[in-house]
Amino acid sequence: MNEVAEDLRRRIEDRSVVVGVIGLGYVGLPLGIAFAEAGVRLLGFDVDESKVAAIARGESYIGAVTSAQLAAQVESGRFEATTGFDRLAEADAVLLCVPTPVDDHFEPDLSYVRKAAEQVARTLRKGQLVSLESTTYPGTTDELVRPILEAGGSVLDRDYFLAYSPEREDPGNQEFRTTQIPKVVGGASPDSLALALALYGLVVPRTVAVSSPRVAEATKLTENIFRAVNIALVNELKMIYDDLGIDVREVLDAASTKPFGFMRFDPGPGWGGHCIPVDPFYLAWKAREVRRNARFVELAGTVNVEMPRYVVGKLQRALNDRRKSVRGSRVLLLGLAYKKNVSDPRESPAFEIADQLLELGAEVSYHDPFVPVAPAMRSWPDLPTMHSIDLTAEAVEAVDAVLLVTDHEGVDYELIARSADLIVDTRGVFERRDNIVSA
Repeated sequence: MNEVAEDLRRRIEDRSVVVGVIGLGYVGLPLGIAFAEAGVRLLGFDVDESKVAAIARGESYIGAVTSAQLAAQVESGRFEATTGFDRLAEADAVLLCVPTPVDDHFEPDLSYVRKAAEQVARTLRKGQLVSLESTTYPGTTDELVRPILEAGGSVLDRDYFLAYSPEREDPGNQEFRTTQIPKVVGGASPDSLALALALYGLVVPRTVAVSSPRVAEATKLTENIFRAVNIALVNELKMIYDDLGIDVREVLDAASTKPFGFMRFDPGPGWGGHCIPVDPFYLAWKAREVRRNARFVELAGTVNVEMPRYVVGKLQRALNDRRKSVRGSRVLLLGLAYKKNVSDPRESPAFEIADQLLELGAEVSYHDPFVPVAPAMRSWPDLPTMHSIDLTAEAVEAVDAVLLVTDHEGVDYELIARSADLIVDTRGVFERRDNIVSA
């Protein structure tokens, strides 16, 4: 290591290093809190003034961090949040935890990464480590972030250091939190790798070094594409077995008794969350650059994207069997979050289902104890503002159909089963009854 790298390494080892995190959402806030709890001074950066204000009050807005945790670090002086990106120069290491969505054509939208890198470049000073955490296609760190950082004349290793270390957050997972999950790290140079490993080693149980940022980027995509493909497979099996008069969940129960060679995935109304619905399209887009078609990956995306329409079709047919049309029917969605027991609504299939039902003329309401108000969503900008209704027998009896999207624990499913005229169950929660339709 040269003198600049050695100086940063010493500050990491004695925990006098200052860490900056850009993006204080589901990834950045838990990661930042982990550094603060490890005794490291943290500067958090976000364009959302409401998030910065909530942090100053010690009020957490995500489930992975409690308000008590947050308040303790703010009151200690170790954690300060700001919208002032001119303060990035105060940080010795800057971690980019910003969204990487897809656009309307399912192509990568790296505008958030680009803007964050440009913010860092404006204040980049000698000896800073920059690490990208956002899920993206292989080559982003080398081909996008590095040129932005070096546009002003900075040189890797001489002036700054660069790495990629993908987030591995799983909202709602009580067993594996940020500080319990191994961290994959790829450096743009040997010194960059060594410094990033030392930094992340302060807060995680194990760091896993790989040979380059590209390998680390591909690792993250592979983890999520594995899930996406298996979700698509089981959803396709659900549709085939349904036409054959076979309960897919009974099949899965039986198959799960095999002690080897089988890993269970359960069907649902579609995919959700920030990563799973996005990552396959990032790889498919990048593969075209080298004249490869990611046919298997794209097929999985196609199956999962079509699942909400399949669910709405099942509801239509069930209403028809009761001599009702979707137009004018009152439909109660159970669950708005993309998975159970979390407040995260990103890319939830509930929004696509609601959008399709409204287009067909249905009256849509929802109940979700974790999402009291339906947030504005980039992918569904025209949805009306909705509030979660109280789940009472009267409320259930007043609708024509209940559509179970998210199987939160703590919901009175027996009350729903007794009170609903029709239930369309996409999660296998309800036992077979005359008023239950599996979807």
